Amino acid sequence: MNKPASRFSQVAAVVIGNALEWYDFIVFGFLTVVIARLFFPAEDQYSGLLLTTATFGVGFFMRPVGGVMLGLYADRYGRKAALQVIIALMTLAMAMSTFAPPRAAIGVAAPLIIVLARLLQGFATGGEYAIATAFLVESAPAHQRGFYGSLQQVGLSLAALGGSLAGMFVTLGLTPEQLDSWGWRLPFALGLLIGPVGIWVRRHLQDPAEFLAAQRLQPVRTPLWMVVRAHLRAVLVTFGLVICGTITYYIVLVYMPTFAKTQLGIPLAEAFTAQVIALLFLTAGIPLVGAWSDRVGRRVPMLIGSIAFLVLLVPLFSWLHAAPSWGRLVLVQSTLCAVIGVFYGPLAAAVTEQFPTGVRATGLSLAYNLAVMLFGGFAQFFVTWLINFTGQPIAAAYYVLFGASVGLVATLCMRTPAHCPDLEAAT
Repeated sequence: MNKPASRFSQVAAVVIGNALEWYDFIVFGFLTVVIARLFFPAEDQYSGLLLTTATFGVGFFMRPVGGVMLGLYADRYGRKAALQVIIALMTLAMAMSTFAPPRAAIGVAAPLIIVLARLLQGFATGGEYAIATAFLVESAPAHQRGFYGSLQQVGLSLAALGGSLAGMFVTLGLTPEQLDSWGWRLPFALGLLIGPVGIWVRRHLQDPAEFLAAQRLQPVRTPLWMVVRAHLRAVLVTFGLVICGTITYYIVLVYMPTFAKTQLGIPLAEAFTAQVIALLFLTAGIPLVGAWSDRVGRRVPMLIGSIAFLVLLVPLFSWLHAAPSWGRLVLVQSTLCAVIGVFYGPLAAAVTEQFPTGVRATGLSLAYNLAVMLFGGFAQFFVTWLINFTGQPIAAAYYVLFGASVGLVATLCMRTPAHCPDLEAAT
């Protein structure tokens, strides 16, 4: 067993790298309105937003490819090796976004650079969630898998918080002309500066003892089709849980500043400030609920979270749209982030516990990335189109309701550690 300090340093390395991994992704989503003007100019705002949100989503096509390839790599050669590859690819993608000239400077090559960066980013991120989650849960001491797994979701929350702070500072401190000229690059450049730190800290990772033991017991590698056939229930349950998690993340967190600006008329600076406040609730709540799930099980808090979404979403969106204001936006965002924290706290441990150690990164990567590609990657695109088609600004709430319904069913069907012999033995 690792010493506490050693375990802490291992976990910190994964969480820091994980937060950086998602930071670039979040910043792109937050700066959709600005990027639309610079790289995808169109005759009207709606068309430009569709092009930009489609570019945001195109990287998700690479998610399953990267997830499966990197997941197989992680199950065969180790969590550490895969996590090092991922952080290097992400740093390269971030550099491409940071230095890409606008369309006015180099023409059609500008959006092509952005699309290529999104594809590379999607490939890298495709392996990040499953491999980092597997590492954290496998590194956890007995009866603390929920808490350790929740730190994966804390990394996602920190990425959103960092992106919101960066967006808030550039929109508050710069004029619209400065923002369009060079200010939009600053959030990307900040992530790029931190990139080498992520590469360095991941060099000092050590593969968890649970994974190394599984490698010794299973020298023959399982092909992908056999993983799916042998663990179909685990794949389907994880697929459903991630549908709920990814829809709520990309609509309630990533899309909300764009929604506040385009549908509510709230300035971006105020929208980012509201987002920062709400994310503080989310970041604080996730590990608390994760630790709680170690005592009561994963199912109880996840049922509470999914049911709360079904009850609160439409009333909150309707109340906000009826009289848009910064104060109402803060209250709505903080409430929804608190609910997300309840669902997210046990989520990482829950999906990890669906698979045995030897095929965990592969199975989890496949289910996770298919769900994110289909329901998260084009969430902003779909909601932008849905609002325009229906004429209902709160149409985003209905999409989240769908995700919460799927998450509720998947939560009722998921396995507990008692059904996973290798997990039960480890605890």
